[in-house]
Amino acid sequence: MAEQNRPIIPMRGGGRSMAFQKPKNVGATTRRILAYFGRSKYALIVVCIMLIISTGSALAGSYFLKPMVNNYIMPGNFKGLAVALVVLAAIYLVGVIASYFQGRVMVTIGQKTANLMRKDLFEKLQELPLKFFDTHTHGELMSRFTNDMDNVEIAIEQSAISLISSILVFVGTLVMMLILSPILFAVAAVILAFMILLSVILSKKSTVYFRMQQSSLGTLDGYIEEMVDGLKVVKVFGHEQVASSEFSGINDKYRSSATTATFLSGLVMAIMGNLGRILYATVAIVGGVLAIAGHLDIGSLVAFLQYSYQIAQPINQATNQLSVVLAALAGAERIFEVMDQQVEVNDGTVTLVNVTYAEDGTEDGTVVKAPEGTKTNEWAWSVPGDNGHTLVPLKGDVRFDRVTFSYDGVTPVLKNISLYAKPGETIAFVGSTGAGKTTITNLINRFYDVQEGTITYDGIDVKTIRKGDLRHSLGMVLQDTHLFTGSVMYNIRYGRLDATDDECRLAAKRASADSFIRRLPQGYDTIITGDGSNLSQGERQLLAITRAYVADPPVMILDEATSSIDTRTERLIEQGMDALMENRTVFVIAHRLSTVRHAKAIIVLEHGEIVERGNHDSLVAEKGRYFQLYTGQSALE
Repeated sequence: MAEQNRPIIPMRGGGRSMAFQKPKNVGATTRRILAYFGRSKYALIVVCIMLIISTGSALAGSYFLKPMVNNYIMPGNFKGLAVALVVLAAIYLVGVIASYFQGRVMVTIGQKTANLMRKDLFEKLQELPLKFFDTHTHGELMSRFTNDMDNVEIAIEQSAISLISSILVFVGTLVMMLILSPILFAVAAVILAFMILLSVILSKKSTVYFRMQQSSLGTLDGYIEEMVDGLKVVKVFGHEQVASSEFSGINDKYRSSATTATFLSGLVMAIMGNLGRILYATVAIVGGVLAIAGHLDIGSLVAFLQYSYQIAQPINQATNQLSVVLAALAGAERIFEVMDQQVEVNDGTVTLVNVTYAEDGTEDGTVVKAPEGTKTNEWAWSVPGDNGHTLVPLKGDVRFDRVTFSYDGVTPVLKNISLYAKPGETIAFVGSTGAGKTTITNLINRFYDVQEGTITYDGIDVKTIRKGDLRHSLGMVLQDTHLFTGSVMYNIRYGRLDATDDECRLAAKRASADSFIRRLPQGYDTIITGDGSNLSQGERQLLAITRAYVADPPVMILDEATSSIDTRTERLIEQGMDALMENRTVFVIAHRLSTVRHAKAIIVLEHGEIVERGNHDSLVAEKGRYFQLYTGQSALE
């Protein structure tokens, strides 16, 4: 049971910090972690048995010194002493074996618990609304999976059981000391009380610096991540010296707080060690006097001295491990804080179904009149009603009726917006930055719900459509392209997982991506890494467009989709656009106004309001806001 006691030093690797941070609600957080433990109840039973055996072994081994001294050493019974030494070795061997299995099983429990928590946390993130991610940085969320989860895992595997073991050993040692000699116990209790009080005071002081250290480490990690991501910008503007100077300041602040925190933590160990020696010496002196006076046998004195030597270890160990456990509980609180967030409400009743119409106009034995122009196999909205479900063919008719929206519920971003897009039409949104163009597209797919007005899709209020089904019918290409680690084919197929290789290649040809893909080292099997860092910005955008095309949705949303593509590539895309837009509703947010000249309708937004609408020629003839934007951009070009 004897372990080397050392201060808890924050780990420098991987951004992991073991700094002390007090949780807000220890009881509630502990209960939730224990609920995860409950899934490993049989393993925990084994751990408890092993813990009792190992603790009992440590206490019994020290107590066994009393009969050894009194019965064998003092009388000079060497044969009996040899047998007693074998028994003592067996006692400690049992404790070692129990400790081994206890640690082995706890590692399994810790890994399983962290695995379940990590899985639940990731699944929770999939259910959270976009608003949550708008108000939390990626680094902040990633720290839940890394620093916080690591702290929980380490505490479960090592610190929690060590803390419990230390408490059991401490209490058991006190009981044995009291049994051996109440007088010596009273003497030792005074010094022990002082040791515990001093340990608590110094731990509180070090807590302040550990918190400063944790904060400084977070700032340091964040600055390093920011500089590495923006290294090209740093070099372009020649700010290497400035970056180095700023880093030195942040690094020195971390060093200062870490040095003080580590020093105070080490000081606790040093003081406790010296007080332990004082305790041992005091017990030896008083015990010797009692033994000479005949009030205490030698065996009891030897056993008591052994306990007094051991008593400081569980105190030091508990002080160390308590910091780790509290840090883990604080990390678990941060994890549970995300898990407790309100999930995205998905209360729609209208679903998307695939309908096969028979030649006689029946489907599943129910008379269904196939609308004129309807394919024999297509997607349709299943709308529940009093007389069962009504099928509404999915066409892509989108309409806004007096829509007003605000992200924060105070400042309106859109004001009384009314517009419509009939199936097959292309609607373009133009306007200054912050005019509300992207917000409109976010409302179509219900990333956010409107506060006033309605949005209908094929005559159905989008609030009644299940979000998963609604988004399945929409294709979206964002200005900020994100590609996943995997092959080019995998990234294209992400738009529709059951798409065949031929369908993916056809989509790439229509998006004018096939030619550059074939020039890659392994063509469609080329592995993309680092969010497409081995591709140009234009190539990444082409893959994103291809990914949306392979989904073949009736409604396509292009948010600055060609902003990062050169003029030649843009022309290639436009050549395939006509065929792809046939019978498809398209919403375009354009950076280059030249790309929306042929849109059915162009809507000009300013400060969340529609100030102009019409086609290109009519808006230019009006010589209003669109004319100013178009002619200004033409002059620049």
